[in-house]
Amino acid sequence: MSTLKRTPLFEAHKEGGARLVPFAGWEMPVSYSGVMDEHLTVRKSAGLFDVSHMGEILIRGEEAERCLNFLLTNDVSRLTDKKALYTVSCYKDGGSVDDLIVYKVSKSEYLLCVNASNVEKDFEWFKENSRNFNVAITNESDNFAQIALQGPKSDEILQPLTNIDLASLTSFYFNYGKIGSCEAMIARTGYTGERGVELYLAPKDAIYVWHLLLEKGGALGIKPIGLGARDTLRLEMAYPLYGHELSKTISPIEANLGWVVKLKKGSFIGSDTLREQVEKGTKRGLIGLEMIEKGIPREGYPILDSNGKKIGAVTSGTFSPSLNIGIALALVDSRFKDVGTEISVEIRGKSAKARVVQTPFYKPN
Repeated sequence: MSTLKRTPLFEAHKEGGARLVPFAGWEMPVSYSGVMDEHLTVRKSAGLFDVSHMGEILIRGEEAERCLNFLLTNDVSRLTDKKALYTVSCYKDGGSVDDLIVYKVSKSEYLLCVNASNVEKDFEWFKENSRNFNVAITNESDNFAQIALQGPKSDEILQPLTNIDLASLTSFYFNYGKIGSCEAMIARTGYTGERGVELYLAPKDAIYVWHLLLEKGGALGIKPIGLGARDTLRLEMAYPLYGHELSKTISPIEANLGWVVKLKKGSFIGSDTLREQVEKGTKRGLIGLEMIEKGIPREGYPILDSNGKKIGAVTSGTFSPSLNIGIALALVDSRFKDVGTEISVEIRGKSAKARVVQTPFYKPN
């Protein structure tokens, strides 16, 4: 008997012919028409993603901002109402608890969107480390479904269905309105690099909104998209995935996320270690690489220098449908991080040449 959780859209995935797989404790669609086709659909038209497995944690109270600035690396005090930011939560040694998005609802209320695999861990971590602040922290994940609509035609599909002016909804802002007859929070954060939105809904409304969007976008080429294409899309943009580019043993500084570490805001969990890493440098760092010779780099494959010595390993790798080449993110000895450096990837026991490149690998129009 399966113990996997199912999102409110599970039946829609079955009806749509999705190939379902276990992911972070959930039974999720990995593909419908195939990863390559779905990937290119998002780049050219629009795709619909079920991301209801993501977690939602609410922090309320008069000290919510102070509390979050202690728990997180980025500076929450910069946020105005209905604005969001990307950030990391760290352990004292600089390792990453999770990466997440913070939405400022009001001065005393913030919604955190966290990774599916980390919901319970994050919730307990936030509660344990917020005891000195006048806040209430609740896990609201069961009260949300989340649908992502991504692609250059996403606004054209959604605008006739909502009372929110999508043209005025700029990057990392959100608003409240209706989609059809349903209440929703509409955010523009994204994980594909394309223009798009994330729709936070009551679970009971998810099926209705899913079918409404597919019907409205049919003439514009919209398709449901699985986790396989979600991964290739984010990798082309060099966006990190927790458990790969970030983890308990990988800090945001090592992962090239220094821009979300605001050391000037004051002390926060992990700040002493992260400050030292910024000032002294790190022994290893994240690179983007493109294959020169044929081969597809995969997670865990060794990275070699010109003498065949191991200098690191692939954290995420794939064949890029947009670029028709093997690409990867890898954690390597910092001496080999310079763009243009030639290295090799050990693929099934054989060495294949690659070079360090500037990221993102793909730049959307």
